Amino acid sequence: MLNEPGKQTKDRLIKDLIVSVTDLQNKIQRDDGLERQWLIQNSPTPVIAQLVKDMTVKMLHVLNAIGELEPVNGITISKQFGFSKGNVSKITRRLADKKIIDFEYLPDNRKEILFRTTQLGKEINVLHQTLHDQIDIGINHFLQRYNKDELRFLVNILQETLHTSWIHSETNKESNALSNRAPHTNVESDNDKETTDSDEINEVIELLNKLDSRNLKKAKAILNDVFFSVYED
Repeated sequence: MLNEPGKQTKDRLIKDLIVSVTDLQNKIQRDDGLERQWLIQNSPTPVIAQLVKDMTVKMLHVLNAIGELEPVNGITISKQFGFSKGNVSKITRRLADKKIIDFEYLPDNRKEILFRTTQLGKEINVLHQTLHDQIDIGINHFLQRYNKDELRFLVNILQETLHTSWIHSETNKESNALSNRAPHTNVESDNDKETTDSDEINEVIELLNKLDSRNLKKAKAILNDVFFSVYED
């Protein structure tokens, strides 16, 4: 059992890590804008630049899926990316309107629609892949500063986080009890949202409590370096 000073240090480190996770979410959103700027600036033609400027991140992802799997239907895209069928339908219509993809019908099934990229779509996909190749090179170059043990530790904690639910089992039981007593509603009150946020934070704390102070410090340092520092050659 940790002594009181040790527990305080661990609690503080856990709070620091939770803040870092929030900062990471904000950074990802900012990076979406930076990636769009890169795509526009490096577009091979003004036409491609304008198309990219008008595209959302989801449109780029759906276009990438079509390019990888074509000819492909909406159900496959929906399963691969977790988008709703309605979302996929809306995005593919927008892509088709911009002449980035084409619709194709099966001869024996006019209800089955397949999608293919046009020449414009192929050029956008090549540009998008070039960007991700550059990002991969940068990440690999950056992570070379860490030794095998540090990288293994980072991989393990991220994998464990991905496979851990943030919802308490006690919370699940309470939710089931409430659902049995009251009709289901999609409207979430401010109090419900605050409770959910609190539960998620508690789950993060519960996961991080499995680490000792030394490993918490290591996790914080690696996360800060990987996600929040600007790398300089």
